[in-house]
Amino acid sequence: MPTLVALTVLGDPRRWRDLGFSVEPDGSCQVGAVRLQVSPPEEGGRPGIDGWSFAGLHDPPMGIDGIPTEAADEAAAPPGSHPNGVTSLDHVVVTTPDLGRTVAALEDAGLRVLRERDTEAGGRPMRQVFLRPGEAVVEVVGPPAPTGGGKARFFGLAFTVADLDATAALLGDLLGAPKVAVQPGRRIATVRSDAGLGVPVAFMSAEPTG
Repeated sequence: MPTLVALTVLGDPRRWRDLGFSVEPDGSCQVGAVRLQVSPPEEGGRPGIDGWSFAGLHDPPMGIDGIPTEAADEAAAPPGSHPNGVTSLDHVVVTTPDLGRTVAALEDAGLRVLRERDTEAGGRPMRQVFLRPGEAVVEVVGPPAPTGGGKARFFGLAFTVADLDATAALLGDLLGAPKVAVQPGRRIATVRSDAGLGVPVAFMSAEPTG
């Protein structure tokens, strides 16, 4: 099965460093098994997640339901160490107006669905589909029935940290208060927009052991 190994992020590397990520001078930031490549957007462009790379793609597509996609080598870099305590990329969120179409495109690329979950957002029914191409989970969110022909797009990122309370103490007002996460036994805290990342980011406590 393909393995997610890299994400291209448009944004100011200094903002990511201010949030406790170890970003190299070339913009690379190794988080667990996934490399973030952080680069300023072109003039007039907006920050956001711009694409992803997988190892193990067969006949790699130029895009997966509109998301820029590249093939990558199997080799993984050392995980890296970050002042904010991040140990890995927990999940990347993709939104779509046509859940069935987007999930089918991911399956065509070799990814496998782990599970589905019905929920709501703003009082509207939504469905989440989870796939795990390697260390990080891909969470696809969309309405139970298609609502249009628009392409899928990235929404945000969630990172696992060794100690969420320590991360919250380090980041202070840049991070919202930790609260109970949907995942059993875990907590989550969301980065405030004042941090200036231009990408929704959250930190999560590690999965419980035992």
